[in-house]
Amino acid sequence: MNYLAHLYLSAPDDDALLGSLLGDFVKGEIGDRFTPPLAHAIALHRRLDSFTDSHAAVQRSKSRVSAARRRYAGIMIDMFYDHFLALSWAEFHAEPLATFTARVYALLERRQSELPARLKVVAPRMAAGDWLGSYVNPSNVARALDGIGTRLKRENHLSGAGEELLADYAGYEADFRAFMPDVRAFAAGP
Repeated sequence: MNYLAHLYLSAPDDDALLGSLLGDFVKGEIGDRFTPPLAHAIALHRRLDSFTDSHAAVQRSKSRVSAARRRYAGIMIDMFYDHFLALSWAEFHAEPLATFTARVYALLERRQSELPARLKVVAPRMAAGDWLGSYVNPSNVARALDGIGTRLKRENHLSGAGEELLADYAGYEADFRAFMPDVRAFAAGP
């Protein structure tokens, strides 16, 4: 799952939203480094990632990725699913996407002092480029994947990966739609 999906699946309060993003920027044991609400949200982020990685629909999506890019299928599918979530946001959330993303960007700015170093660098760029809202356009997903690829230590197999979304668009969308009810139920918990 990528940023937008984690934010969508979090509780709507500030600590839950912030913690849902921190999960990608905090490594190792959570311990007592964070308040209980933030720690809970980071732990949920990690459980959601594990659930996602083992889900049959996600596995099916990963199998759609070309052999040349299969090593990076997880990154690609995360971005592809954020595209479908952004595109169909009104089906899943009562708050308009632009309003939701503006609220998230304001939260990141307001609580900037609490962000890990890497997120302190990423958050202003995320807001300035409206990364979360921009996922609605497949070309922005492709551009984001190209950018991620430039930061990889190995040869950039993500360059041009956005083409794979368009090559089997209906298949990826069907997988996303099969996945969403299950991940929503999992996030809601027992």
